[in-house]
Amino acid sequence: MPQFLIDFFNLVFIQPVTNALVVFYDLFIQLGIPGAFGFAIIAITVLVRILMHPFFRQQMDTAKKMREIKPHLDALSKKHKKDPQTLQKEQMRLYQEAGINPAGGCLFAIIQIPLIYGLYHTLQLFLTNDRDGKIVQQINEKLYHPALQISSIDPTFFIYNLALPPAQAGVWYYYLVPVITAVLQYFQTKVTMPHMQDEQKKDDKLATKESADKKEEPSTADEFQKAMGTQMKYIFPVMIGYFSYTLPLGLSLYWNTFSLFSIIQHYIDERRAKALIEPSTK
Repeated sequence: MPQFLIDFFNLVFIQPVTNALVVFYDLFIQLGIPGAFGFAIIAITVLVRILMHPFFRQQMDTAKKMREIKPHLDALSKKHKKDPQTLQKEQMRLYQEAGINPAGGCLFAIIQIPLIYGLYHTLQLFLTNDRDGKIVQQINEKLYHPALQISSIDPTFFIYNLALPPAQAGVWYYYLVPVITAVLQYFQTKVTMPHMQDEQKKDDKLATKESADKKEEPSTADEFQKAMGTQMKYIFPVMIGYFSYTLPLGLSLYWNTFSLFSIIQHYIDERRAKALIEPSTK
């Protein structure tokens, strides 16, 4: 990677995250809260999730609109299946009429990648075993003001050492963390994609019926979509659980906080949407 890109990434993502984490860490220490570094990780994760929420809501709105126009898209696909150019034009027209930006649904994923990587890189630096003080020196060099400088990092959070991976701990209660992380990731996927799963079930039933009537095999695209849904729901949580087993525990605290906050925000948005719909139906 070119040096100017590295410098840009450090300036825009890593330095702000590092400073915010130190501010929270100093604040919790001043308040005399035990496990200050763990609570600092929770605070910075919630802050990042709040900053990303507008993009998350846009993704949810785009997904909702896509579900509403899906029957029309299916009708267009059948009508112009032999004319790809006309099909593309008609699809774009339908997107414009519905106020949908086809790339808008990907914006949440695109935006969160550098933010999450910046947070990951910062936590990895903080959670490195600092025997000679060089890590603390690197952290202090990234701070905006000398008053924020720290002399040491205490990774203790209740009974856990956040700098220690469960794979190296050798204690039973450390092994609970990867399991909890995988379960939370599963429920995050389940509650934030319920409508997609419902639509997929309906599509599967319809495709099965049509295939039986026409004696045709399901299309490759349908099979691919079904496989991707399975991976998101089952395989991805297992992968996150494995990473949680091999990486420092502080990263698991970040993942778990992010998952919990995502689930809570989703339910809040769902209730708000229902509250807006109910008066109009009375």
